[in-house]
Amino acid sequence: MIIILWLVILVAAVIAGVAGVLANGGHAHAVTHFAVFGYHVTGSTGTLFLYGIVTGALAMLGLSMLLAGARRTSRRGRDARRGLAQSRRETAAVSADRDDLRGQRDTARGYTASTPGDDGTTRNGSDPGQRGPSLSERLFGRRPAAPQAAPQPEALAGQPAAVVPGDAASPPPRAAALNGAAAKGAAEPS
Repeated sequence: MIIILWLVILVAAVIAGVAGVLANGGHAHAVTHFAVFGYHVTGSTGTLFLYGIVTGALAMLGLSMLLAGARRTSRRGRDARRGLAQSRRETAAVSADRDDLRGQRDTARGYTASTPGDDGTTRNGSDPGQRGPSLSERLFGRRPAAPQAAPQPEALAGQPAAVVPGDAASPPPRAAALNGAAAKGAAEPS
């Protein structure tokens, strides 16, 4: 619809231009003292009007070419941005696939490295018992507890002795219970 409107306006401008040139022709409408860039225009006012129409048409042609170039440049920029976004999405997908494949490869290597062969060694020829602790075991593994101080004898006078595994100084639990009963019996008068 807009194209038809502009076409009607263009036809009306052409008709007005032709009518203006033809109506102002002849010696009765002579142009005097008119110069453009040092060139003195001679002729009628109709001829001057025709030159104006040609100059305006050339200006419009130049302006339309300038705008077409700007549109083409903006379209290329938009396409380049779309292409860049698509490339980034594809790169992210490929990176994720690569990371998945690395994880699968590492898992497979760990499985084949830890599966013993027929002779008791792993498939890569190493002995699985010779491995040291892993990094996570070294950083977060169990640590031996610090040795505890021996309890004070006056604090244990009325209580049975606690058993500390591996402590040769303390008697086994049954003997400690018997010793506690013997101590009670000796303390009570008969």
